[in-house]
Amino acid sequence: MEEKELQKLVEKISIESFGKPFRHKASFNSRLRSTGGRYLLGTHDIDINRKYLDQLGMNELIGIIKHELCHYHLHLEGRGYQHRDHDFKMLLKKVGAPRFCSPLLDIPKKRTPNKTLIYECTKCNQSYIRKRSINTSRYVCGKCKGKLTKVKEISKE
Repeated sequence: MEEKELQKLVEKISIESFGKPFRHKASFNSRLRSTGGRYLLGTHDIDINRKYLDQLGMNELIGIIKHELCHYHLHLEGRGYQHRDHDFKMLLKKVGAPRFCSPLLDIPKKRTPNKTLIYECTKCNQSYIRKRSINTSRYVCGKCKGKLTKVKEISKE
């Protein structure tokens, strides 16, 4: 699907589902990662993540377009267009749009670190247990302002 076809599809869905025209620009945005689409408040344009069309198909794409058009039409009418607003939730139900899109297959999950770091103050021997590393040349002991050194790194596997 090309940009022109997406624009026509959005205009068609807007007329059929909402009874109102879509007068702005709809386009694919390759920088979107974890969201299916985005409504831009300033320009009233809609960005769509092409990966959802490629991986999950046309039905998922239509659902995302309906969701973004709910934001679009409510915002232009001056009504509640945010996810938490009653107007938004009611319009989603009315047009059969999903509140959230399905997860993509290739998005990496955030992993918890598999290591624990132990730092110690050279002055007062205060210990600090951390998941993330500390720049020891920049940070000092919170108790006595002494120099920190890395004592041990424990790996969990």
